[in-house]
Amino acid sequence: MSSKPSSQPPSTNNSDQDGNQDIEQELAEVEQSLIDLKARLAQIQRDEQRQIELKNRIDEVIPQIRQTKSQQLKDELNQLKTQLETLEFNLESRLVTWGSFKEPFWQAVRFGGLGIVIGWVLKSCSGS
Repeated sequence: MSSKPSSQPPSTNNSDQDGNQDIEQELAEVEQSLIDLKARLAQIQRDEQRQIELKNRIDEVIPQIRQTKSQQLKDELNQLKTQLETLEFNLESRLVTWGSFKEPFWQAVRFGGLGIVIGWVLKSCSGS
């Protein structure tokens, strides 16, 4: 009896495991992004509520300052305004991150650079 080589392809068990690991890793990244997004949403809601509270308190303090000319109320007003500015800055700065601009930025660089190269080629071909 002669032994014939097997005509079956090599086992793809390793590639299946690699594919599953990739999917599991991407799924873990998506889950972490969802957790981060939920935490950010909760932070925004808390900050917006605090912003409303600060604005209301400022609206209460201003008439009292006009009536009493109290230095303590003026100091409180300055402190409230500082807290409000910080809060608004945090709300704005967290909405705009490098990650939100990364892909569009690189696409603009890629296609803008490609447009410049095509323009140079066309200009050199036209002889101008």
